[in-house]
Amino acid sequence: MATVLPCTHSSSFKFRLLSSNSLSFTPFNICPLRLYSKNRQSFKPIAATLSTVDSPLTSIDGNNEKKKPLLEVTGLTAMIAESKQEILKGVNLLVNEGEIHAIMGKNGSGKSTLSKVLVGHPDYEVTGGSVIFKGENLLEMEPEERSLAGLFMSFQSPVEIPGVSNIDFLHMAYNAQRRKLDEPELGPIEFYAYIYPKLEIVNMKTDFLNRNVNEGFSGGEKKRNEILQLAVLGAELAILDEIDSGLDVDALRDVAKAVNGLLTPKNSVLMITHYRRLLEFIKPTFIHIMDDGRIIRTGDASIAKVLEEGGYKAISDS
Repeated sequence: MATVLPCTHSSSFKFRLLSSNSLSFTPFNICPLRLYSKNRQSFKPIAATLSTVDSPLTSIDGNNEKKKPLLEVTGLTAMIAESKQEILKGVNLLVNEGEIHAIMGKNGSGKSTLSKVLVGHPDYEVTGGSVIFKGENLLEMEPEERSLAGLFMSFQSPVEIPGVSNIDFLHMAYNAQRRKLDEPELGPIEFYAYIYPKLEIVNMKTDFLNRNVNEGFSGGEKKRNEILQLAVLGAELAILDEIDSGLDVDALRDVAKAVNGLLTPKNSVLMITHYRRLLEFIKPTFIHIMDDGRIIRTGDASIAKVLEEGGYKAISDS
């Protein structure tokens, strides 16, 4: 009897047929669909002239030491694969190890498109520019390879996976990662010992592990489940797409506390939000304002304040 396993990178389910009595899994946010390959293109890095409003391509910490780049986006352009509508029009962004970056902007500015392009979503086609992740060409990687390389994305509206418990889901994802690293897989008891302390990070009870993935979850539970997945996989770059959407203050505080608890000098966060309140719980190193498919301004938390008080026109005029 064959088993079908849903992919969870979009609200439109796609399935992979697995052999009888077997179960394989590629980390939660990326699906091993080979149809991705037909649109995959490799681009040579292009020279980009950076203006004062672009994301900085060098970063110096308080000790005047140059930080190690984790993600380098240069002149990235992309369009919707089906309609050929251009969405990204030359994005430049540098994320170094140990940094938190927030991207803000009005609807349709390209924020979520950027995140989906980075993880290899098939609805978008890269048309130019370069993306370097940990020194490797990200655009040459299949989506599942990007995930296994340490790239993670949480979604605004995580999909439900009926019939698959959280514990099995996370166990398979974690062992897929260990296979990639040529490390021995963990058995059920070993994995439970590994995951148990992480439940406290996201303020979840142990019975949560036996529930089907996101099925019947509240908004806060879905977002905490996303952060639990991040905690288990230990990704080096977490892309958080509006994790504050639909959360009350208490749930937002729990999610933000969990994200802050996972930060190290080696991993980084790229979060997309409309609201300044998230930035009060997760303090960004840089804030970027997107408009019309580009990053038009980069700065510190003061940008968010100007944005809240005067809107996006205030940013453009300042």
